[in-house]
Amino acid sequence: MHSMAIDGADTAAGAPVSPAVAALIRTGVQRILEAPPEWTQELEDSVLRGAGMSAIADDPVLLDMAMQTNAANLTRWAASNLEAPGERVAVVDTAEASVFVRDLVRRGLDTGALDSFRTAQNVAWRLWLGVCFDLTDDPRLLRELLEVTSASITTFIDDTVAVLAEQIDAARAGLAGDTHAERRAAVALILEGAPLSETRARLGYRLDGPQLAAVISGGPHVSAERLEAVCEAIMTASQIPERLTVLAGPSQLWVWFPAHAVDVESAPTIDDEVAVALGAPGSGREGFRRSHFQALVAHRMLIRGGGRRRLARYDDLRLLDAMTDDEDRIEDFLSATLGRLRTADPDLAECLRVWFAERCNASAVAARLYTHRNTVVRRISRAQELLPVPLETNAIAVAAALELHHWRVANTPGGGP
Repeated sequence: MHSMAIDGADTAAGAPVSPAVAALIRTGVQRILEAPPEWTQELEDSVLRGAGMSAIADDPVLLDMAMQTNAANLTRWAASNLEAPGERVAVVDTAEASVFVRDLVRRGLDTGALDSFRTAQNVAWRLWLGVCFDLTDDPRLLRELLEVTSASITTFIDDTVAVLAEQIDAARAGLAGDTHAERRAAVALILEGAPLSETRARLGYRLDGPQLAAVISGGPHVSAERLEAVCEAIMTASQIPERLTVLAGPSQLWVWFPAHAVDVESAPTIDDEVAVALGAPGSGREGFRRSHFQALVAHRMLIRGGGRRRLARYDDLRLLDAMTDDEDRIEDFLSATLGRLRTADPDLAECLRVWFAERCNASAVAARLYTHRNTVVRRISRAQELLPVPLETNAIAVAAALELHHWRVANTPGGGP
């Protein structure tokens, strides 16, 4: 880790800071460091509003790195101003920042992704204004305080963005001959619908014939090599001789198999730290594109669920994908449709969901859940008692809500896929 020097005046504003204002800055910065949780949440929300952040938001590891980078910048500015109020804050080059920049470039992102620093700056400045107006009502001191800190914050963000932009340019040059970067660029063009006659040569993979896409991801400590091992295990279990793989993030692979189906369950390397999301099978270039976007939808379902489920197939999620993405409306739908059943013993909701899936056959449900038929009957009866609207008048909505609840619940019975 080292500080990257940028030529400039001793202070960001170019003039000495008076002792009175220096004392005010230290007091205000201490309040920032002890800020309430809602301030932190507002800053994190502002990061997601930055241009180009949608691609980062879909990658939990990359998103976490972006949040940590912004939080570290705020802490760095505050700590520097405690020690030397108003002086230019040096930009610290960390290993984490270098990894973040490299992964941005691997994802095909450019300096536009740095817009999140500007949106966070705007929110931080608004919060800082409130602190400043609480510190003094002396017009002269307040004016100097605002001038000094405005210059300090703006200069620090400008310096930070400039350094990261240089790193992004360097990373793009360094990755120009990188196989994954080349594949990522070619795949991006295919997904955008570009008619590339030389695509097969660039990818080393046939775009005609059957196509089945997958998103294979892991937690922050799961390496790309481990995800590659999962790919190999799936290929072995499915007897598939080839695949196309793109490193989409630090712990995420985009994969295409030239097949209509794969055997994930028999792959021995899948565990609680690795998730596999599959699109529906397709054919040709359009199947390549559609299956990939479907796999991304299935992956988002797994991530949002937050539970122990490690496998999702888009074919099982078509109904849910057709429903709204508005979280407030989803919550309202689940509460209004399931009522007390939503927070009751999870075995009740699962039993009723499987009952729908087995066409209301209690014996089939008992066999599928490895329980007695009488237990199934009791659970279904109890589940219906907890519904806010009688099942006979709301069956379709209840079935849909149970399926959605099944994919969103934090802890699923048995923890399996």
